Amino acid sequence: MKQFTGYKRGINLGGWLSQCCHTKNHYDTFINEKDIEQISSWGLDHIRLPIDYELIENDNGEYSEEGFSYIDKCLLWCQKHNLKIILDLHKIAGYSFDNQQQSNFFDNKLLQNRFISLWETFAIRYGKYTNNVSFELLNEVVEETVSSVWNEITYRTIKSIRKYAPDINIIVGGVRNNSIQFLDLLDMPYDEHIIFTFHFYEPTIFTHQAAHWVDKMPVDFKISYPNNFSKFTLKTEMHLPYEFGDIYRNLPTNEMNNKLFIEKCFSEAVQFASQRNVALYCGEYGVIDKADINSTLNWFTDIHETFEKYGISRAAWNYKSKDFGITDFSDKPIFDELIKLL
Repeated sequence: MKQFTGYKRGINLGGWLSQCCHTKNHYDTFINEKDIEQISSWGLDHIRLPIDYELIENDNGEYSEEGFSYIDKCLLWCQKHNLKIILDLHKIAGYSFDNQQQSNFFDNKLLQNRFISLWETFAIRYGKYTNNVSFELLNEVVEETVSSVWNEITYRTIKSIRKYAPDINIIVGGVRNNSIQFLDLLDMPYDEHIIFTFHFYEPTIFTHQAAHWVDKMPVDFKISYPNNFSKFTLKTEMHLPYEFGDIYRNLPTNEMNNKLFIEKCFSEAVQFASQRNVALYCGEYGVIDKADINSTLNWFTDIHETFEKYGISRAAWNYKSKDFGITDFSDKPIFDELIKLL
């Protein structure tokens, strides 16, 4: 399988320019150069920078130089501290992965054209930084039914980007929240500089235990890792029935264990990526801060070893806060070991 060269181990800066209170005070205080320096000191080689359109666009689609200045600043910090950067559009006009009821992006040509124009602007501004910057078109397309429309939008967007940035890496994810299961719904790579991405939080019943934003999840739910795999499937079917799909149903539960499950998921994706001659990138993975710390370390150990086995590049979710912050473990006994497992 092809490798995503230069982007082996990274971390997300979620909550800074995305999924946040969009105010100048927040932008100026949540992340600073010391944070970038610390990430570099951990031995990581890149950051994934989620960006909401509100940072750089108003409701009329007019761009904000002040908003772009925060991206510019982060890029300079990363260059200074030998980190590469992925610019990830996390939320766009007409679409947000966590607010599907109000989404009309996939049936609105005007919004799609606005999206493509925004990426042309990114390409004009940042396309010359081929050695330091990669583009991620959109975070987590949710609905499986829009896969063909999303492939069409992806093709048009990449074609437009290539007018200004012919060699920059472009990262493309599939439906069902970048599910590893649905990579095969993506069209063939547009060119040799395309990367396919997925997110991995399985077993979700463990990594998102007691998450207040997860529908039907008990706020006091607890489960450890590793565990009897049949318990994971049972509790998933009980509390997260919409998550209980083929990823569990097609597995021989009696023969399955925790790490073998992760390896099986990854091996099928690696086989698919090899057939398409495309590199794989796991743009998000992590454990909620409500899990016990030993279970958290166990899960990171298993997924780290699997990433290494298959040569998959990745970025942990998340550097700070957002219920998954790695720095929030800094006073815990597992912290130093956890950093090694990113």
